[in-house]
Amino acid sequence: MLRAAIGTYPRTRALKDGGVTSPLLRLDFADVPVISRAFAPMVRELRFDVSEMAIATFLQARAMGRPLVLLPVVLAARFQQSALLCRQESTIRSPADLSGRRIGVRAYSQTTGMWLRGIIAEEGGPRPAESRWVTFEDAHVAGIADPPFAERAAPGQDMLAMLRAGELDAVIVGNDMPDDPGLRTVFPDPAAAAEAFWQRHRMVPVNHMLCVTRELAEGRPELVREVVRMLRQAATAVPPDGRGPPPASRAALRPVIELALRYMTEQDMLPRPLTPDEVWDGLPDGVD
Repeated sequence: MLRAAIGTYPRTRALKDGGVTSPLLRLDFADVPVISRAFAPMVRELRFDVSEMAIATFLQARAMGRPLVLLPVVLAARFQQSALLCRQESTIRSPADLSGRRIGVRAYSQTTGMWLRGIIAEEGGPRPAESRWVTFEDAHVAGIADPPFAERAAPGQDMLAMLRAGELDAVIVGNDMPDDPGLRTVFPDPAAAAEAFWQRHRMVPVNHMLCVTRELAEGRPELVREVVRMLRQAATAVPPDGRGPPPASRAALRPVIELALRYMTEQDMLPRPLTPDEVWDGLPDGVD
């Protein structure tokens, strides 16, 4: 039995409901209602054998030498532009207006924030150091510090309340968008901005992938191969959208990894440089 922390999505439902099984292993799923709460225990304590993992968190963990191995399994990918919000009455009309502004984000290391900071710069907005980033949590990976142009909100502060009160000019939220008519997106047309990103990069930004402990990858590689097979089988139950299924191999994921590494380097998110090949270190033979 392997301890696992994986969210419930269309691509994982067959696995978690028992529709996909294996004669080699059984997955014991931890009860983690908000899957991001599994990331810190995984990178700090190796609490699970198999865990969903935000791509930015994994890359920071790899740079810090944590004994984790990334698998070429995408669990969550989406365009990010609708997650950048401001008040309806704000003078912000586009990402170009964010220079010098106070932008709230749960953690500077948050993957959605990483993608959006890169997109903001590409859309003619400020570089990360030209805005003020207000954070509310540490990075999941111990030893990762915020850059000097980020500051921590006072304990007990609520990010959306600070935005509504005018203490923040914009915020980056996660997958759950607030239902609030007093807020709007910074990108005037998020769908058009998403299409522009697609035309530039021909990819959908990846938020969450899958990782295992290095101990499991080295000691029981056949189980890692079986986990990958099971996840891929479960994903076949989901029809692809108009842009096709998420990338499902090292080669297909290389542009995603390269862009994430470039963005993170530009944003002072990595303690040392990483190459795409280093990212896959430890991946068992037979997993492509």
